[in-house]
Amino acid sequence: MNQSDFIQSLQQEQVPKGSSVYLQSLWLDKKGKWDQAHGLIDTLGGEDAAWLHAYLHRKEGDQSNASYWYSRAAKSKPNISLEDEWEQLLVYFLERGGA
Repeated sequence: MNQSDFIQSLQQEQVPKGSSVYLQSLWLDKKGKWDQAHGLIDTLGGEDAAWLHAYLHRKEGDQSNASYWYSRAAKSKPNISLEDEWEQLLVYFLERGGA
C-alpha cells in the first residue's frame, strides 16, 4: 500500500486489511475516532508508539502530555501543522512495511 491508497481507504468503512496497529491508529484518527486511535497505541512500547502517542496528545490539546511522549520518542515537539505531522507519520509507517 502506498500513501495514495491509504488516503483513498479513508472513504471506506473499515481499516485496510493487513494494516499495522500504527496505520490503524492513523486511519482511526483521520476518521475522527481519536479515542479508538489512542486506545490502540496507549499500551505499546518503543519510540514508534511514543511518537504516534505524542501526536495524538498534541492533537487532543494536552501539550504537556504530548511533550512527555515526544521525549519518550526521542523527538522534539514539531513546529508544523498537525496535518503535516500526520502525513510524516503515515509515510514513516508505510515505509516500515505497515500495510
